[in-house]
Amino acid sequence: MSKQELPSGAGQVAEQYPDVWDAYAALGKACADTGPLDERTRRLVKLALSVGAGSEGAVHSHVRRGLEEGESPEALKQVAILAIPTLGLPSGVAALTWIEDITD
Repeated sequence: MSKQELPSGAGQVAEQYPDVWDAYAALGKACADTGPLDERTRRLVKLALSVGAGSEGAVHSHVRRGLEEGESPEALKQVAILAIPTLGLPSGVAALTWIEDITD
């Protein structure tokens, strides 16, 4: 993802603190390359982590990227549904609405 495609807050950090952004991006790449998970699995895991953290902005970002990478809206929505037994109905429903902000 280029700096121009970043959400506003991240884009501001990337622009104002390029060394910090470059280090952050390198950390993300190193983490992604560490294990055997494929790109699709990593995307769904990152979406699930965003749901668990209750971060609407991160959920939006990972849903957008997932769709750009060819993920189906149904698979992305299932992540929110899977959150219900672990995080509770309100958190799962909130995540579903955040996903649907982008998919619908």
